[in-house]
Amino acid sequence: MSIRDVYIVDAVRTPIGKFGGGLAAVRPDDLAAHVVKALVDRTPGLDPALVDDVYFGDANGAGEDNRDVARMAVLLAGLPVSVPGVTVNRLCGSGLEAVIQAARAIALGDASVAIAGGVESMSRAPWVLQKPERAFPAGHQQLHSTTLGWRMTNPRMPAEWTVSLGEGAELVADRHGLGRDAQDAFALDSHRKAAEAWAKGLYDGEVVPYQGAELSRDECVRENASLEALGRLKPAFRTEGGTVTAGNASPLNDGAAALLLVDEAGLRETGREPLARIRASAVTGIEPQLFGLGPVAAVRRALAKADRSFADLTTFELNEAFAAQALGCLAEWPELDPVVVNPRGGAIALGHPLGASGARLAGSVAHQLAAAGSGTGLAALCIGVGQGLALVLER
Repeated sequence: MSIRDVYIVDAVRTPIGKFGGGLAAVRPDDLAAHVVKALVDRTPGLDPALVDDVYFGDANGAGEDNRDVARMAVLLAGLPVSVPGVTVNRLCGSGLEAVIQAARAIALGDASVAIAGGVESMSRAPWVLQKPERAFPAGHQQLHSTTLGWRMTNPRMPAEWTVSLGEGAELVADRHGLGRDAQDAFALDSHRKAAEAWAKGLYDGEVVPYQGAELSRDECVRENASLEALGRLKPAFRTEGGTVTAGNASPLNDGAAALLLVDEAGLRETGREPLARIRASAVTGIEPQLFGLGPVAAVRRALAKADRSFADLTTFELNEAFAAQALGCLAEWPELDPVVVNPRGGAIALGHPLGASGARLAGSVAHQLAAAGSGTGLAALCIGVGQGLALVLER
């Protein structure tokens, strides 16, 4: 059996809304449906009935996204009911996992045309109530927020594995000697690059605003950010000696992203030139509390599979869950030129809607490669509970 080439024809995303902000009134299934419909509408030569499957990442799945949000997106977007949909969960890597699974299906011949993406509404993530162990408890019951992080933790898990995500970032900062100044400077640079990218119209070709929501661009980008303002923020996780703050960490967000993937036959159906070709992917595991360093091994493994090196990279979209986490990874890739990393800003500025972020990264790399005309690109994320995920694209 021969392995087929897999192409990314197009990629779209919503503007990313802040927690309780411009997209907070929009259900996650509607956000997902919006990018699916926008993607199909932008390729009018493709019969939607030819879409073999829709893969969507979703890290929460505890609220309005609970009934296989990929399938709900298909139906709400008005695609034929014959188009199936599957939802995948690899936490922060869910959107990229969806892209990889769709690409794998096409490469193996199980599909010719697929849509892959991700969605998250952290604003609308519900509180959940565990069922009591016995009927009719007399005492009060606890609600758990599903917005982010550990909840209802299994007591058999070692305590060092279940620290908060912010404390995990502090551990990475400790390991690599990353002080507050370095983290704040990294965060400022993320905002600067994101603001410049928006000002130059670099996101115009991929961002599709949600009709009815008064949000046309990413809501968390701070054009007037400064080191002085960042320096005034208090540590958010360690009260004594902490370096991780709300300013040098990614915010809580809402958003969705989607990509159109095809083989050679599907490409002819679209009548379009592809943005990029998928070359290789890799996933690895690490100690849960050091999740921030998860991409280190995954990136090296993906590059090796693609027979590429850091020197070959035209662009590298590395998710910025925390400045400490991103800087820790960069410290372990000394041969990487940091100039190619997140040239249009990263998640500290743009936002990190968990299930959507991986699809956003892959789509952004594809658009950047198309703009460059040729090259090799990389998308990678750290993942809570200790994993790393990476995807290599080329044009």
